[in-house]
Amino acid sequence: MNIIKSIVHFFDKLEDYVRGALSHRPIIYTFIGGIGIVLFWKGVWETAEQFPVLYGPGSIIVSVIILLMTGLFVSFFIGDTILISGIRSQRKLAEKTEKEIVSEESDVQKIFKKIEKIEFDIKEIKNTISPDKKK
Repeated sequence: MNIIKSIVHFFDKLEDYVRGALSHRPIIYTFIGGIGIVLFWKGVWETAEQFPVLYGPGSIIVSVIILLMTGLFVSFFIGDTILISGIRSQRKLAEKTEKEIVSEESDVQKIFKKIEKIEFDIKEIKNTISPDKKK
């Protein structure tokens, strides 16, 4: 169990380092990320081809079950924003004025800043509770 924790910790630190370095070079970051995503799906596709049950309708059934179980089915295909706007009876993006869109974007940025502050506060609390564990 300790080895798994060490491996997760290593990749967590590596991710922080790589993300920090690449965030200053967005075009390179985009290419590397795009290659990684394409190779991941290529691997999934080729692995699925090894199982005859995953051809045609079998593939659809297995994928729908997985997506429903993980809660990703609806959010992936129509998105949270559309669901929330429908619940709130909001207008479609094409019907909104520029001022409304800018206001919503500002609200989203404020929410992200609050989330970042909360994450920072949580890290500070964790460090206070267990200062012997370095991040």
